[in-house]
Amino acid sequence: MNKLCKLLELEHENALFEKITKSFKEKITQWDYFVNWRKVLENIEPIEKELNLLNFLIGKENLEEEAYTLLKQYPQVIMAFPVLIAIRENSIDILIDTKEFIYKNYSFEHRTLTDTDCKELATFIVKSGIGDILRDKKVKNLVDYATGVEVGLDSNGRKNRGGTLMETLVEEFVADACTSLGLAYMRQASASKIKTQWGIDVVVDKSSRQLDFAINKKGKLYFIECNFYGGGGSKLKSTATEYIEMNRYWNKQGIEFIWVTDGGGWQSTLKPLREYFDKADYLLNLEMLKDVILTKILS
Repeated sequence: MNKLCKLLELEHENALFEKITKSFKEKITQWDYFVNWRKVLENIEPIEKELNLLNFLIGKENLEEEAYTLLKQYPQVIMAFPVLIAIRENSIDILIDTKEFIYKNYSFEHRTLTDTDCKELATFIVKSGIGDILRDKKVKNLVDYATGVEVGLDSNGRKNRGGTLMETLVEEFVADACTSLGLAYMRQASASKIKTQWGIDVVVDKSSRQLDFAINKKGKLYFIECNFYGGGGSKLKSTATEYIEMNRYWNKQGIEFIWVTDGGGWQSTLKPLREYFDKADYLLNLEMLKDVILTKILS
């Protein structure tokens, strides 16, 4: 019988596993999940002047010629080109010959532009479709347009924000437990940080290894990893398999390993979770943290 089962005074491990899997949360969405507005505005600020210069092209009929003139006079506007086509890179290769597979590279690094550069970049504006939008006044202000593009690009970061949200939620319970028991903890703990702050040597399986949380109870360490899975997939199985080995690895060093996981995604992938449960002492979810289980474990 694992330690958690004994702690909760449950007679059967099946009852504990059912308790865990029947109380998963479907979502942990909070207000800061949708858009990282600080990041969006920070990305716009360095190119705001360039975007305003490009506003000159809105409504121009002979747009390619006007773009060439603008580039000659203000070559720095090329720094705003990536956001206009919703990319992060400062250069792009365009396939211009589909028979011979010939590519043309367009660089948006700020530099002195030759006449050829200006002509090619003016053509780029037209052929990329931005020219039509500007000529037909489909947008009224490129700063507003670019802000919208940045919001769209930022949506790709929601997956990472989901992980951060879980860490933030778990940290509240970690902090409460450690405060009540007078224990120290650290977030994103590495072997070097643990050695520096606590003087404890930890042997890691890889130099880049970081734990979501580490807790120091009079020299005895507790490591916590946490994640949230709103949907299923192969990632859940691989994570469970990795944590089985991780639990074994830390236990050999006298370190307790606690996995806090949650999310409706587990409901379709319970087998690998059960495999971990059968080989480890501590599998928790958010509902159990709410019931002050962490304080009981650390006591």
